[in-house]
Amino acid sequence: MTGVDLVVAAIAAGATAGLTDAANSGVRDAYEALRTAARRRLGGREERVEQADPEARGAVLAEELTAAGALEDEELLRAARVLLDLLRQPGEDQVRLGGDEYRVDLRDAKGVAVGPGIQQTNNFN
Repeated sequence: MTGVDLVVAAIAAGATAGLTDAANSGVRDAYEALRTAARRRLGGREERVEQADPEARGAVLAEELTAAGALEDEELLRAARVLLDLLRQPGEDQVRLGGDEYRVDLRDAKGVAVGPGIQQTNNFN
């Protein structure tokens, strides 16, 4: 995942989480910090993002962040990581195999196989 993809994913996840009553103040604060850092980096380019079709908004945001030099903005990247870490459930990670993405909880796991069509035999003594 590139830095720009990280920021776009964090903004989308934060917007979704912020719409729920379950979002805690830490998530809301982290989302606002990310939005502030993104606006600062975009420097007026956010108008094109806001006017984009909702389905294309992520791609437009990625284009504008790239053009604005977001890959060099450590504050912006840090804010995205903080928000995504807050949204991740304890013990949960994401695994990407091919084009499919799986969420797995590996707490107390002894034998793990992830993906379609997996066959696994484990012998634990």
